[in-house]
Amino acid sequence: MKNEVRVFAPATVANVAVGFDILGFAINAPGDEVVARRVDTPGLRIKTISGDGGKLPYEVDKNTSGFAARCLLQQLGKEESGVELEIHKKMPFGSGLGSSAASAAAGVMAVNALFGMPVSKAESLHCAVLGEQVADGAYHADNVAPSLLGGIVLIRSNKGLDIRHLPVPAELHAAVVYPEVSILTKDAREVLSPTVSLQQSIQQSGNLAGLMVGLYEADYALIGRCLEDVIIEPQRAQLIPHFRQVKKAALEAGALGCSISGAGPSVFALCRGAATAEAVAASMSRVFREHNIPNHPYASPINEEGAKIITA
Repeated sequence: MKNEVRVFAPATVANVAVGFDILGFAINAPGDEVVARRVDTPGLRIKTISGDGGKLPYEVDKNTSGFAARCLLQQLGKEESGVELEIHKKMPFGSGLGSSAASAAAGVMAVNALFGMPVSKAESLHCAVLGEQVADGAYHADNVAPSLLGGIVLIRSNKGLDIRHLPVPAELHAAVVYPEVSILTKDAREVLSPTVSLQQSIQQSGNLAGLMVGLYEADYALIGRCLEDVIIEPQRAQLIPHFRQVKKAALEAGALGCSISGAGPSVFALCRGAATAEAVAASMSRVFREHNIPNHPYASPINEEGAKIITA
């Protein structure tokens, strides 16, 4: 067992256009870091939180990372062990990039690593999902699973955490831009209609199935044809300033497809090759800048590692 570990958990893109609440993938940056160390005083406590602007609670029951970490300690039968956490927020709140999920994933990974990884990442996922539930009230893994496990993840069932990794074609990259505008997940949910037409269901099902086939066969053209969200994106696009213009810029710069990351406001595109992803991220960023909206572009391969130890 180690006396101290520092863990990084990456940002994620949920929904991936056509997989609302059931698809997600991880990118290399940004992400959150959590330090876990052994102390003499029994129990878990949060010692330090940085980068949150004073927004996050130190009470373990109310903190995504702390709650997830304590859950894993209980699972391991180590709840009386003395552990303190440092939480370093290095990604924005409400970005649509899975900020709370990254904190929860880093919390369980840090505790697991501190005790020598007695369980697999997959075996700790339930605790990470419970941690994020503290933040948003929902038990879902479309951000947490890729942040913890890496890769492109399909969640067949959130209730039983029936998840599967999908293959990542070698040249598949993501371009993501976070514009500094505020969209509450609650508001993004409230704009959604409770009904879907038969035609929408047929088209979306075909796109979802086609996307998975495209990933298995590394068929980039098919992936591009399938990244068309006919249900959620048309309803949420109004919440993101200049979204249509940003999407047009992404496609013109060579993106396979472009849509909203999670509940937004971040926008993502899938691309073939690192150079294209860089160009697409720059093009999307430029549109926001032209409208005086500060933003943060990222270009990344799909992160297949997920949460990882960075110092021990």
